[in-house]
Amino acid sequence: MTGKGQGFGFGLGKMKELAEAFKKAQQVQEGAKRLQEELEQMEIQGEAGGGLVKVIVSGNQEPKRVEIAPDALAQGAELLADLVTVAMKDAYNKSTATMRERMEDLTSGLELPGF
Repeated sequence: MTGKGQGFGFGLGKMKELAEAFKKAQQVQEGAKRLQEELEQMEIQGEAGGGLVKVIVSGNQEPKRVEIAPDALAQGAELLADLVTVAMKDAYNKSTATMRERMEDLTSGLELPGF
């Protein structure tokens, strides 16, 4: 112990750093709330069969609607089911990618000690 008043190695610089990290974390939390609301309002479209079947989901992967072109009905139930499945996967993948990008934007530049 050298007695420089450093306590447990938590000098003023560290306290400032920690306060700044908390401030950033609070900004991220507020941003996350806004992002959640934004994702709920989004409409992300997945499609299959060259647009014969479209599935629209929110940015949170919540299903909103399915659009099936009249021509798709002529394809038969089995093929139509496959087209709907492919369109759902497409919409899901696009919405998760969008969510990931937005979260990365939100947290970029954030350096929390210990994370």
